[in-house]
Amino acid sequence: MMSLPVQTQSSEKSPTIPRLFTWPLGLVPSRLQTGALTQILNRLFAPELADGELDFLDEKVMRIRVEDVGLEYRLTLSNAKLRAARREQAEDLSIEGNTYEFLLLATRREDPDTLFFNRRLRLGGSTELGLYVKNFLDGLELEPRLGPLLKVMEGATSLLGRMGRSN
Repeated sequence: MMSLPVQTQSSEKSPTIPRLFTWPLGLVPSRLQTGALTQILNRLFAPELADGELDFLDEKVMRIRVEDVGLEYRLTLSNAKLRAARREQAEDLSIEGNTYEFLLLATRREDPDTLFFNRRLRLGGSTELGLYVKNFLDGLELEPRLGPLLKVMEGATSLLGRMGRSN
C-alpha cells in the first residue's frame, strides 16, 4: 500500500476565521463535537451508507483537521455507520485544510481535484484510501439534501473569501 505524505501548504494564502469567533469551540469536548458530526454525516450520507458506497472506510481511521478553527475529527466506519475512532487507533488517512477550503468543497465552488491538486486540502496516509474518498466526494450530489443549509454555507464561503481579499 502506497502512502501519501502530508503535503505542505500552497503559497496561496487561505482566508481564515478570526480566533475571536473560534475560541468557544475549544470549550466543547472533542468527543461531543465528533458525536455531533457523525450524527450529521450518517443522516447526510444515509443512502450511500445503505448502498455500501462508504465500505472503503470499514475499520479504517480517517482524521479530518480544520486548522484555522483548531478542530480535529477521527472517524471510522463500523456496522455501516460512521463513528468516532478511538484516539489510540492509528490513522489510515488524514485530510487537512482551513474552513474556507472545506466550504469550497461542500458548496461545490471548487471541485475536489482542484483543491487537492493545489494542496489547499492536503491528504496524508494511504493513497488508495485517499483516492476512494476523493472520488466519493467528487460524485456526491448533496445540494438537494442540504436545502437552506447550502445557502448559509455559500454565504459563509463568500464572507470568508471577502475577508481573505481584504488582508
